[in-house]
Amino acid sequence: MSNPHLFDGHLDMAYLAEIGRDMHAPLSQCRGTLLPASITLPSLADGNVRGCLGTIFTELSEEDSPEGLQLGGFQHTYPPGDAEAAHRAGLRQLKLYHAWRDAGVIDLLPNLGSAPLGVGILMECADPIRNADEVAWWAEQGVIAIGLAWALGSRYAGGNSQESGLTAEGRDVVRAIDAADVIHDLSHLSDSAMDQLLEMSTGRVMASHSNARALLGGANQRHLRDESIAEIARRDGIIGVNLYAGFLDPSFHKSKKRPPLQTVLDHVLHIADIAGKDAVGLGTDMDGGFDAKQLPAGIDEPGDLCTLLDMLGKSGWSESEVKGFAFENWTRFLKLPQG
Repeated sequence: MSNPHLFDGHLDMAYLAEIGRDMHAPLSQCRGTLLPASITLPSLADGNVRGCLGTIFTELSEEDSPEGLQLGGFQHTYPPGDAEAAHRAGLRQLKLYHAWRDAGVIDLLPNLGSAPLGVGILMECADPIRNADEVAWWAEQGVIAIGLAWALGSRYAGGNSQESGLTAEGRDVVRAIDAADVIHDLSHLSDSAMDQLLEMSTGRVMASHSNARALLGGANQRHLRDESIAEIARRDGIIGVNLYAGFLDPSFHKSKKRPPLQTVLDHVLHIADIAGKDAVGLGTDMDGGFDAKQLPAGIDEPGDLCTLLDMLGKSGWSESEVKGFAFENWTRFLKLPQG
């Protein structure tokens, strides 16, 4: 399929800018950390990525964090329990998206097509929200989806490295998210927190960048259980498939051998078999704490994703189903203008 429109359900754009990447430069000139890079604003445009969910990503700055989960002492981190520091970290990233919008390099959803890239803001870890009363304000600023916790958890919920569920404050925030018609992102929740949220919430749900646990040993909470995939689909949600190599082949952490693109296709097909072909899309997480050499073989930048689309077509998906995976499943779920 030549040059289709793409929608990516998870890109840490503000975080990358905050740790030193020039998001306005070509990949060969962007400098900073997490190099070689796969995403900058020009590379997204070159790959015909027309829309995405761009995160406000914050995390705890605990010194005793589990190995591999702490991404470094940048401004996106904050001390445990410090709601004001988390709030400031989130505001810095929010202001960056607003600056990009004001400069005309992006627009904020539901506007799609009036700028090179339409961005819906996804809060990845809700600690920047100081209390439930602030949810509506963040929604007014362009936040359209909220994940209550990152891997290390939050004041509101256990993350995927934990066993704890929702806190009392977290339940209040869930209700506020529903009231504001903001989407719940389930990707980093512990099983307990996810189950409790799904039981009490009446709002829309998604998993912005998650894979199928059944294909990865069946134990890691970072990936979705089959029953969770089915429940997301039952609630007319969507799942974005994650391209981090370690989430496609667990042996990558030792071997450093990039998995074949077939592993991505396997997750797409597994999720689609349970949820339906209209409930799965891209949630690449490109450069979300890792570099381009930690993507599957053959994918170094967004323009390479056409290869995956071609593989979907060869697997038996119709052209309209492939276009749905590439773009329209996300725009339909987000209630964006079609066409």
